[in-house]
Amino acid sequence: MPVSPIAVEEHFWTPELRELRRGFDVLSDPEHRRRLGDLGDLRMREMDDVGIAMQVISHVEPAAQNFDPPEAVRLTRAANDMLHRAVEAHPTRFAALAALPTSDPAAAAAELERTVTELGFKGAIIHGLTRGGFPDERPFWPVLETAHRLDVPIYIHPATPHPAVIEAYYRGFPSMVRVGHGFTAETAAIATRLVLSEVFDALPRLQIILGHLGEALPFLLPRIDRYVSRHMKAPRTFAETLRRNFYFTTSGAFPHSALQCTIEAIGIERIMFAVDWPFLSNVEGRRFIDSAPIGEEAKALIFEGNARRLLRL
Repeated sequence: MPVSPIAVEEHFWTPELRELRRGFDVLSDPEHRRRLGDLGDLRMREMDDVGIAMQVISHVEPAAQNFDPPEAVRLTRAANDMLHRAVEAHPTRFAALAALPTSDPAAAAAELERTVTELGFKGAIIHGLTRGGFPDERPFWPVLETAHRLDVPIYIHPATPHPAVIEAYYRGFPSMVRVGHGFTAETAAIATRLVLSEVFDALPRLQIILGHLGEALPFLLPRIDRYVSRHMKAPRTFAETLRRNFYFTTSGAFPHSALQCTIEAIGIERIMFAVDWPFLSNVEGRRFIDSAPIGEEAKALIFEGNARRLLRL
């Protein structure tokens, strides 16, 4: 039976937020800049070229998270409204994850509620830290509590690391700051902190999505689990929490060895297809799963079945 692939980490940006990017957040590639601005024909043409049925679209990092609260709220609402108009225009091709003004957690919770209940968004995306704060910290719990109550997932996406980390670890090696190392290291730390915190005790149904085949956590899982599970208060292990409260996507990570590791560590029911468009090509992302040494039923779960279940598509 033919599959209808759903790609769940595909990006756009608004012109206003694009012009506000500074420092390491500036994207210089003109093709990336052009594609991120498209919410119509170009995007769908490239989807059609490889038979991708739907994109679940989110604003590219860091969205408006690090602005002062009033400005973050305004910018985020405008970005979500723009994305909603695109979904309304192409409801069978696009779905959406909300950007959130997390510098104001109460406003972020309200924006999550608005976008899910009024605009039909499928969840939200949080990009790295918010002005130095980790998502597991108590001020951000209103966002997590709202996601739990609405039964929608939160996608934890990388962003430029904390300035102190850049200074201590990457000074003199700018290529390591983002994709070269910083993205993976900081996002894996965010996920690990969530597991070790009390979040999933209080919010047992909360679902977190990680891209890039889990930011190396499946590969590191035996070692992490052996040590940190001893220090968890909950009556479950680190690995058990990952398998219960996390999903993983294939965005931007296309070696079959990594996919097999993730399947063995986490389970086929917790892996979803994503490309990380426009930073990776739809051709490469589709070919990765088509050529994977797994059965057709497993491919169908990754391509669409798991996303349809989690996001209720």
